Parts: sequence; C-alpha cells; structure tokens
Amino acid sequence: MAAAALLRGAAPGRGGPAWRLRAALRRRLAHGSGRHCDDPAGGASWACFPLGERALVRVRGPDSAPFLLGLLTNELPLPASAAGAAPPPARAGYAHFLNAQGRTLYDVLLYRLPEHDEAPAFLLECDREVLGALQRHLALYKIRRKVTVEPRPELRVWAVLPRAPEEAGGAAPLREQAEGATILTRDPRTARMGWRLLTQDEGLALVPGGRLGDLRDYHRHRYQHGVPEGIHDLPPGVALPLESNLAFMNGVSFTKGCYIGQELTARTHHVGVIRKRLFPVRISGPLPAGGITPGTSVLTESGQAAGKYRAGQGDVGLALLRSEKIKGPLHIRTSESGQLALTASVPDWWPTATK
Repeated sequence: MAAAALLRGAAPGRGGPAWRLRAALRRRLAHGSGRHCDDPAGGASWACFPLGERALVRVRGPDSAPFLLGLLTNELPLPASAAGAAPPPARAGYAHFLNAQGRTLYDVLLYRLPEHDEAPAFLLECDREVLGALQRHLALYKIRRKVTVEPRPELRVWAVLPRAPEEAGGAAPLREQAEGATILTRDPRTARMGWRLLTQDEGLALVPGGRLGDLRDYHRHRYQHGVPEGIHDLPPGVALPLESNLAFMNGVSFTKGCYIGQELTARTHHVGVIRKRLFPVRISGPLPAGGITPGTSVLTESGQAAGKYRAGQGDVGLALLRSEKIKGPLHIRTSESGQLALTASVPDWWPTATK
C-alpha cells in the first residue's frame, strides 16, 4: 500500500515495485501537466530546487492527531477521501509551534500521509538547524500518548516553481500525488510558492519539464514575495506569529481548540491591531561585503525608528516595520556603505484590506 511503502521506505532496484511506482507517478504527472510540459519547444516549465536546509520528522500513532493539535497554531490537514481507486492526494498545511509566551519556536509545513487503515501519520518539514530541538520539544509533551517521533533523513525536500515568475499564482498544470515514497503537493502558504516535492529519488525525474534551479533564486523569490522560512527569518523565541503574517499564509486557526501559546495570539487577533509586520524590502546602493546585519535599525527620512531588518539575500530581504511608516522614504546605516535606501512593498497576494 502507498502509505506503508512511504513509512517503510521503498525497495531499491529497477524493475521492482518501487521502480514501477515511480514510473506510474511520472505518467500521472505528465497526464495532468497541460500545455507547459507537453510542448517540447517550450523548454523547461519548472524550476526544481533541492532544499538541503530543510528536514523531515514523522509523527505517527493513534494519538498523533490530538497530540499535534495541542501544539500547533493550525488545524491538521484533512484526511483524503477513501473513495475511488486512485491514490489519495497528499494534504499539506502550514503552522507554527509557539512557546508559552506566544512567540514562534519553529515554522513547519505539515503533510498528512494516506492512512489505508494504518495509524494516522504526519510529516513535519522544518529548518534542519532545529531538527534536534523540534524532536526534543515533541518528546517533552508526548507524555503517555501513543505516538512515535522519528526523523526521515532518506527523504529530500524540493521546491518546484514555474520557470516564468508570472505563472506562479496561475493554474498549475501539476497534480497532487502521494504514491510510493513520493509526495507532490501545492505549497499551502501561498500560490506564489508553487509546489513541494518530498522524495527519495532524484526530484528532476519526477517533474516533467523540470530543470535544476539555483537555490539563490529560490530564496530571492521567497523574499520578493514576503514569505519567511526557517530560523533566520523567524528567530525562535523572538518572532510573533501574527507580525510574521501567519494568518496571511493560512497558518493559524482562530476556531480550533487550545494549543501552547494561544492566549496572546488569540487576544491580538480579536483586538484587531497589528502595528508591525514582516514586509519584503529592497535595498539600493552598494551593499557591505558581509551583507546587512540582522537587527539593523530601519529609519525614516527624519531619523525616526521604523523597524528592524530581519534577514535577506543580496538586495532583497524582510524587515519588521511599523505599517504606517512603509510608504515614506526609509534607509539603513552601515559602517561600510554609509546610508542605504530601503523600499518596502506589500505583496500582491496579501488580503486587500491590508494594502
């Protein structure tokens, strides 16, 4: 069964069951790929980025769903319908683990594995640097629950984006799949982030029209669209989830049951006042050799504090800014480059009311 193969790991070898599953997956992807991948003259339709800085943890067992619900800001991905002979699609979600003070500890993408009469199982995708810390966090609250937590180092995480940036929010020609040791699903945060692929195999072989992308382009794409990811963008114990646009990225439920850190998040939401947010920013001028230091103050034209630079790559990044300050001229000061102009923008995928 598909879930069993995923949980145990597929058997190697061309011609065996695992190879046939991979071949079937390629045929399914190609069948739903539409004009982009059917046109040989069109070249590569997808850029595939291996995300070595991301890691996966599997949480499995009869109590896995209530266990995770008590720790995460969001509902769990829904189980797929058992009707039909076709393998059910992988359901993905996005959420944060919070500390007791309501600050973000770890941002995770959640993947619900097909059950097929087996115990519920989930994969949690996290920043590799906090893999051990996340496992200890889960173990701390496990107590007597019937849950097993273990890393899945054999699975690799890929980001899959359309080659043409303007297509990122359009109708994607790929189809969600969960077959063998492979999951392909839409990124749950925003359509601008394309798809996520989890596999033991070479990701390029599973995406028709796929070509290997430069990881720097992936992160530049993220920053341009204002999507934080990992501990540099969301420092553990520092970042607040709603200031980090968790609600915009479909990462929080305000109707679910209790979870650790809920009180401050719910109170902020119901008060309805979020004065600061993470905004995508662009820096103009010669950058320091080591880049912009995280935490560098962002100032208005008159020298008033507007916020702080959080993280970035080259001339693009994220800054935590007061919303009323972003429309005026902003700048940062560095010891090497002096004063650099900084321009903040509002992503086009944010709710209209925030623009």
